Amino acid sequence: MGKILFIRGGAVGDFILTMPAIKLVRDQLPDNHITVLGYPAITELAKVTGLVDETRSIEDAKLAHFFNPRSELDEDWCRFFAGFDVVVSYLYDPDGFFAGNLERAGVKTLLIGPFKPVEDEPHLPAAVQLAEPLSQLALFLDEPQLILDFPPELRPELLSDRDTVRVGIHPGSGSPAKNWSFEAWSDLLAEIRSLRPNVEFLVTSGEAEYESIDRFLDQLRGKDLPFAHFYGKSLAEIGATFSRLDFYLGHDSGISHLAGSTGIPGLLLFGPTNPKVWAPVSDQFQIVQSPDETMSGIGVSEVLDKVRESNLFTP
Repeated sequence: MGKILFIRGGAVGDFILTMPAIKLVRDQLPDNHITVLGYPAITELAKVTGLVDETRSIEDAKLAHFFNPRSELDEDWCRFFAGFDVVVSYLYDPDGFFAGNLERAGVKTLLIGPFKPVEDEPHLPAAVQLAEPLSQLALFLDEPQLILDFPPELRPELLSDRDTVRVGIHPGSGSPAKNWSFEAWSDLLAEIRSLRPNVEFLVTSGEAEYESIDRFLDQLRGKDLPFAHFYGKSLAEIGATFSRLDFYLGHDSGISHLAGSTGIPGLLLFGPTNPKVWAPVSDQFQIVQSPDETMSGIGVSEVLDKVRESNLFTP
């Protein structure tokens, strides 16, 4: 081979779930040059952590022509695509127009990955499903757990230097149906602090929580809970900061997958989605799954019991 291109759109979680496939190529074919085409704010994570050599933005209007079977294709993009020995595409392309135009552009070896993993039996983890196209290159994902190497210089000093237990929490996700209530989260954090008075919380938020996060922070202030609010940072900065934590709490979200990639212990709450498919593959993360597939079906006491089982908060 020599030069390999991964094309991946979607949200943060979609990309991080694809990173074990990219890492498989990096580990097994270390001399190959790997490029990823996607959204810059997301794909930069792969470059900063050393999985790819180059990134290119998918946000170019000229690429729209590649989804029309009769369009005149941009010459620069054609040269770009033709310069790779292997192209792996995860774009939504139900009619095959994009794939056909890549072949028109000169791509000789095109591997098509699933745009979205399936939840049917045998409930294979999403990372395993997304790596399956690489079997055509005799590459097999035997270890789907993703551990990333975050540069230490990206770790800001947000939390105190006291002897503390540092707990991260991301109280949102891309779908309200996957979110536990702010009230339940704040009650849980208050219980955690009663077990370990020296705990400090690191709250992260993104665009999905932009209009609501202040309400959650006000609840934490009302319970006199110590916290720092981390926002407006790159994924690599968030991941590097998570790597300094003692524990992580969250839902089925892209940020939870980022936390899982640090190797720290944590606990995730699942309602309408299947953790066998969508949870990070991690021997450090525990799962609480709602019995009725709604987040309101998860009680604070149940989650607290799981936290206490971790022994992290045992005095």
